[in-house]
Amino acid sequence: MEKLIGILKSKNQTISCMESCTGGLFASELTNIDGSSEVFKLGIVTYSNEFKEYFGVNSDTIKKYSVYSNETSKEMAKRISEIAKSDFGIGITGQLGTKDIKNNSDNINTVYVSVYDKNKNTFNNYNIEATGENKFQKKYFVIDYIKENLYEICK
Repeated sequence: MEKLIGILKSKNQTISCMESCTGGLFASELTNIDGSSEVFKLGIVTYSNEFKEYFGVNSDTIKKYSVYSNETSKEMAKRISEIAKSDFGIGITGQLGTKDIKNNSDNINTVYVSVYDKNKNTFNNYNIEATGENKFQKKYFVIDYIKENLYEICK
């Protein structure tokens, strides 16, 4: 994360995130680094569909594609960038460990991550097969994957 913060500082750019299954771990990892307040604008954990919609994810997107989809993570990424007026928005959604009976998806342990670049109006999307023996390990696997890819996107 230090490398990411350095890149963003050098370009005078900012980042925000809307997380679901990672429960704020991305924001926590970022804010553990000195100087992160210069680049990190906002982090929101939206665990329920209700609050994903409240913060701008279209309910039709959730109905058509599922809350666990690239389409949903893209809307999360773009909306958080717009809300926070940040250069990059990160959207993270997925189910880790057990099937969510309230949402129709069999993609257990698949995490959908989108990185929105406001300045280029582009998305980078990742479908991450989370590994680990428990939910905590799976979350860290996802965060490590995101960190590695963000360096390339932001530089």
